[in-house]
Amino acid sequence: MNGYELKDFIGGWFIGDFDPVILKTQEFEVAVKYYKKGDKEKRHFHKLADEFTVIIKGKVKMNDRLFEEGSIILIEKNESTDFEVLEDTATVVVKTASIKGDKYIV
Repeated sequence: MNGYELKDFIGGWFIGDFDPVILKTQEFEVAVKYYKKGDKEKRHFHKLADEFTVIIKGKVKMNDRLFEEGSIILIEKNESTDFEVLEDTATVVVKTASIKGDKYIV
């Protein structure tokens, strides 16, 4: 058994085709992310990857829709979204596949 600390990984991403990682793979990426109320991400999309976001705690707005604890959001390739944190939030994010440079700001 090995133990790791989330703080040792960039942006919460700990599996995927980047460094540092626990498991290096091009098949998928996994992150646990924490946000503070008021945090925002610019509208973006992925040409090759689908992205699944689970709201573990908190509330966010994406594409003018509200999502809260227990929500699972699928953002399919070529679909753009923005991201606004309405209260402190924790998420788990999975992207399939893990492709370097597959993030396009709109």
